[in-house]
Amino acid sequence: MPIQFNFGGFDFGNFGAGAQNNQGGFTPPPKKPRKPRKAVGSPAGRIAINLLVTLVFALGYFYIELPALNFHAEELYVFLFLVCAVYCVCAVFTSGFQGDGAKGYFHFVKKQCTIPFFAVAALIAVILVGAASSWVVIRAGSYAELLTVESGDFAAEVEEISYDQIPMVDKDSAERLATRKLGELADMVSQFEVQEGFTQINYQGRPVRVATLEYADLIKWFTNRSEGLPAYLIVDMVTQDVEVVRLEEGIRYTTAEHFGRNLQRHLRFHYPTYMFANPVFEIDEEGTPFWVCPRMVKTIGLFGGTDIHGAVLVNAVTGESQYYEEVPSWVDQVYVADLIMEQYDYYGMYANGFLNSIFGQRDVKVTTDGYNYIAIGDDVYMYTGVTSVTSDQSNIGFLLSNQRTKETKFYTVAGATESSAQASAQSQVQQMRYIATFPLLLNVADQPTYFMALKGEDGLVKMYAMVNVQQYSIVSTGATVAACETSYRQALADNGIIKQEEAGVDQSGDRDLGPAQFEITDIRTAVIGGSTQYFLGAGENAEHGAVYYQISAADDPRVAMLQVGDGVLISFDRNQTPQELTVGSGGDKVVLYTIFRAESLGDYYGSSAQTDTSPGQTAENAA
Repeated sequence: MPIQFNFGGFDFGNFGAGAQNNQGGFTPPPKKPRKPRKAVGSPAGRIAINLLVTLVFALGYFYIELPALNFHAEELYVFLFLVCAVYCVCAVFTSGFQGDGAKGYFHFVKKQCTIPFFAVAALIAVILVGAASSWVVIRAGSYAELLTVESGDFAAEVEEISYDQIPMVDKDSAERLATRKLGELADMVSQFEVQEGFTQINYQGRPVRVATLEYADLIKWFTNRSEGLPAYLIVDMVTQDVEVVRLEEGIRYTTAEHFGRNLQRHLRFHYPTYMFANPVFEIDEEGTPFWVCPRMVKTIGLFGGTDIHGAVLVNAVTGESQYYEEVPSWVDQVYVADLIMEQYDYYGMYANGFLNSIFGQRDVKVTTDGYNYIAIGDDVYMYTGVTSVTSDQSNIGFLLSNQRTKETKFYTVAGATESSAQASAQSQVQQMRYIATFPLLLNVADQPTYFMALKGEDGLVKMYAMVNVQQYSIVSTGATVAACETSYRQALADNGIIKQEEAGVDQSGDRDLGPAQFEITDIRTAVIGGSTQYFLGAGENAEHGAVYYQISAADDPRVAMLQVGDGVLISFDRNQTPQELTVGSGGDKVVLYTIFRAESLGDYYGSSAQTDTSPGQTAENAA
């Protein structure tokens, strides 16, 4: 029996007994009822306040996030959901928190937010229907038809390109070269930086990468924004020369600008319903800087089938813009590589139906990991390999796709993957630890050939390599492209792939090795890709203006002993397309030829010989 203590009615031995009998027990004071909050103003006033706050939020969000006012744009639905949520929160605050218990409070909120609730329900319904109509499971055929792919004949359609058309600098190397060049300019280096995103284009018949500048920081933006960005950069992908093009009026519209001059904001305010892919920086043939802004559309259901329909061209200096359904021919980058690869993957996966892509997988193929660009004619083409979905050890072919028109051709060429070719090339120079860039596909002696640059640890190009696609054990390297190709052609002949006479460079046909004799009028040097290049001036002629011949000291060290006034007899490919350059403030024209065979240099005959700089001179005349 428990011991009980009773002090003034408090029963400690039997807790609760006193309280239950209400005999001296402690009773807590009753809670005060919560005083309901008062509503703000009249009903009409509250609605006005709610709408005003919601409008301010909507304008602020639109200015910062820039959603397209297009029901095909997913970001629009996020914007509308947030607008409804802000209105509801504001309505609850202005009407006061009223209601008894969770159920009563729910009815109160529902009453204040009836219209937003219906709007959100309608948006959810639209999203569900739109997503279902875009579902690849039921629209596989439509996805497969996004890209029209034609079959091509590699040897017949892909011509051998001259050396001045082979891009030898990738994006990373271009950025390094441009940053180094900018560092040499005392008036710019502390104020500006090179903006990321070099665009490869064809400019005046040359493959180049172009990029604009950006302000180094916010303070530099405040101090320089009135004059704009003073220049843009051009990196020649063949010679690796970097040109800083200064402008009379600075660039004011870029993706790195702020407020109204930010390119995306400028586009959104002028084209509020358009969806845009990432803008790219280009220049026209006169050197005027533009932003090419591809217009993105959805062609399958509400959210599927991403494609490009024309582009808006924005003058980077003035901000003037115009939409082109068919873009001008000087534009090179409209269809981005990732989009083309995505569309081809749809084509390769679903051409025979969705179920076949999972079960059976007959003729299912996908693109490889990576791509590159090459200039053909006046356009830039994207290259990527194609492999079977069941194996990634070899390619079954490759794509070439026009970046402006999306004209795409598939070439059936079985062989090594790009990664295998890179590994094969690196193994040739493993003692130097060079890294191979993602390869280009070239036609060399009617053979599909991977061409790649070999870069050192400093990120600059040191050598070049060629790997046969079908027999990737055939690898050749060289300090110059000419030396690399000479070695590669000989390797093809040694392996019986081409005839021995086709490996020579003095055969009539694709290459015509002819002599040129002249007295050296000027010698210029430049370190390109880790090798000193010598440019031998051969005077001028009426047809071409100043003529120079280029040769690497790595190919023939004797060139370092030459002096102005020496007479030389050299050999060069008379069928090559020379580089036509404009130098100096006066716009002087220079024509540059590459000496094809290094071993042909060295027949020195003294300055008393008669000068003849005419390209294509015959051997008899030279003698």
